[in-house]
Amino acid sequence: MPCSSAEVELGVVAADIQSYCGKCGTVWHVVVAMVGTQIAQVECKQCGRRHRVRGEEKVEAARPHRRTGAASTRAAKVVKPLVDPDMTREPVAYSVNAHFAPGQRVEHATFGPGVVERVLGPQKVQIHFANGSKVLAMGRSA
Repeated sequence: MPCSSAEVELGVVAADIQSYCGKCGTVWHVVVAMVGTQIAQVECKQCGRRHRVRGEEKVEAARPHRRTGAASTRAAKVVKPLVDPDMTREPVAYSVNAHFAPGQRVEHATFGPGVVERVLGPQKVQIHFANGSKVLAMGRSA
């Protein structure tokens, strides 16, 4: 039967309490060590990991940079393709057998829509997708 934090502080070792486990994310734990009336260590009932009592939610504050002391405020970069897409033509399905030209719109099965940025060689092409540029094969014989 689970106990509240107030009951545990009265000195009940082996009591069930709620504490967040960083390893598996469960909240039910058993008190395994106390110092005076304070809980020193709990053990997760799911994975068996021992740690200090933590709140149910995991709160991560922005840590300061180790050299400058400034908080991390990294923003996601919006990267545009090297060339503008040719909107006059329909996108073509990507195939390793096809040939592509810069500015051509491509639809890839895994990466989604993209724009051909440049041809790197007779069998390589660089295509810009939403998650970044990829170098893919082209012009391979079947």
